[in-house]
Amino acid sequence: MRLGDGFWRDRQVRNREVTIPHGIEMLEEWGSLNNLRMAAGESSGEYRLPVFMDSDVYKVMEAVAWERQHGLEPAHERFFEQTAALLSKAQEPEGYLNSYVQVVQPGKRFAEPAMGHELYCAGHLFQAAVAEARGPRREALLGPIALRLARHLVGAMRERPGFVPGHPEVEMALVEMYRQNGGPELLDLAAELAGRRGRSTLTSGGFGPEYFQDEMELAKADKVRGHAVRALYLLSGAADLFVETGRPELLEACQAQWDDMVSSKAYLTGGVGSRHKDEAFGDPYELPPDRAYCETCAAVASVMWNWRMTLATGQARYAELTERTLYNGFLAGWGLDAKSFFYVNPLQSRTGVSRQRWYRCACCPPNVMRLVASLEHYVASRSAHGLQLHQFVPATISLALSGGRFRADVDSAYPWEGWLRLRVEEAPEAPMEIAVRVPSWAPELAAEVNGSSEQVGPGPDGYLHLRRSWRPGDELGISFPLRPRLVRPDPRIDALRRCVAVERGPLVYCFEPPGPEAAPGLREQAPDALAGLLGAPPITERSALVGGEKVIELVGQGRAFSLPGGRRWPYYDAAGSGRGAGTHPNAPTGGGPSRESSFEMAAIPYFAWANRGELPMRVWVPEIAL
Repeated sequence: MRLGDGFWRDRQVRNREVTIPHGIEMLEEWGSLNNLRMAAGESSGEYRLPVFMDSDVYKVMEAVAWERQHGLEPAHERFFEQTAALLSKAQEPEGYLNSYVQVVQPGKRFAEPAMGHELYCAGHLFQAAVAEARGPRREALLGPIALRLARHLVGAMRERPGFVPGHPEVEMALVEMYRQNGGPELLDLAAELAGRRGRSTLTSGGFGPEYFQDEMELAKADKVRGHAVRALYLLSGAADLFVETGRPELLEACQAQWDDMVSSKAYLTGGVGSRHKDEAFGDPYELPPDRAYCETCAAVASVMWNWRMTLATGQARYAELTERTLYNGFLAGWGLDAKSFFYVNPLQSRTGVSRQRWYRCACCPPNVMRLVASLEHYVASRSAHGLQLHQFVPATISLALSGGRFRADVDSAYPWEGWLRLRVEEAPEAPMEIAVRVPSWAPELAAEVNGSSEQVGPGPDGYLHLRRSWRPGDELGISFPLRPRLVRPDPRIDALRRCVAVERGPLVYCFEPPGPEAAPGLREQAPDALAGLLGAPPITERSALVGGEKVIELVGQGRAFSLPGGRRWPYYDAAGSGRGAGTHPNAPTGGGPSRESSFEMAAIPYFAWANRGELPMRVWVPEIAL
């Protein structure tokens, strides 16, 4: 499969031309590559921390490997080949490879299960090797290195039955290695490591077993908890293990934790992780917009997990959360300049912030690179029945089915326009099914084949199923309205009560002023003004440019309130509507708001915020009655 021209293909080109080269430069500047050179005996100096810097190298290599499916880039290839040679030289004879241990703590392998990250780094190397193997056929450079390390881990973990990796990732990577290379010992190791959790052996500093998802057996856990990235990487591995082993308790645990996350621990953007402390999930409905952590890596992990759940169950709800997260919680972490990033993705910023070109803990930027480079793998799938279309992305799709080959071109202007056309170029003789996901916000979705309307609704799985004998030249047309809509929060979310947000299609919108000279009420920086959105008037659309990118802006009617200035007690007597406050010498000098005139409030897609300066932003705004 290959993406066609459109929203996501444009971003793959940016990733290829700007982000990956920037990442390679940063690996050099921040010492990640030199750490490996020291392990290989090619350099000296001070080891650059954190301990998991190797993983950033592997993620960029994975991005390069996926990018090969779009064409070879000489500079990328030089980086890949030189780094693979460096890894081969750094790898010890029995297969062990980890620059931190080899340079800083030689002889202390697997001594720090909670925070050592040895298996976490190994997992990212394995995934890079799998990406290399699934790309254009050429000499495998990473494959032999990764397989030697994996086989070393099989023996090393057999000798350490109490070892539990503090940061999950290797579990799903081992399953992928098993699928690519065979060898049941790799699948067995993945199952063994996942099964060791629940003994409460992992602690570090102030982090307890729950932070590591180690206070309860994986197959018995029904609530998502602890460090968000760790939790979702672990659940990705559990979903993979279910597919390969058929153990129902693994799928049941995944479904229970997904339900827990989606019902009370996920943000409107699909972002997860409400606590800066521990980078963790909070309590149910603990979803403050301004203190949202929503790490970009957690969004990547959510996409990976939801894709696996889509394949494991065939249910559209997982593909829909993938879409919500991709367009919002994930994409906001990547600047429109393609070389700046957010680690944390709040839903409100009172003063505005800037993305960073890199981080000392740089897990997020390389995760952006590898996910964008591999996006075509999340678009469609095949089954015994035929094709399932999960994401509305222009693409050329080619499938080998039991009755012959199916090939089709998909075109769409999504997410800006609500239509999709699939033109069949090749099809088997026998009837086959094309299943198209129906978004929950688009119940009016309509389908036609060769201009004739198809009167069929979504099935219980959330997909529109069209089964027929398809012939070259047949066209399937899908249309659905992309109307702006107001969204209200569950009243149990304390921080959002009596607020509204705006969505259109898959996009969550946010209110950000167009520049520093915007009205104080909209900017929300002046202490004597407050702006809110009138819920009743219709929201209109117009084109706008944000950071050089053309977007659809949503415009609603707002109303500003003036507030008392000066240093005053910020509370007032509701019965008196703020009048007369402070008449008694011991009374606080508070006062309430007074209404002012209406004004225009414009919202841009959340993914585009913070691309025109450090400006305040909020997704949720007070809803003001007429």
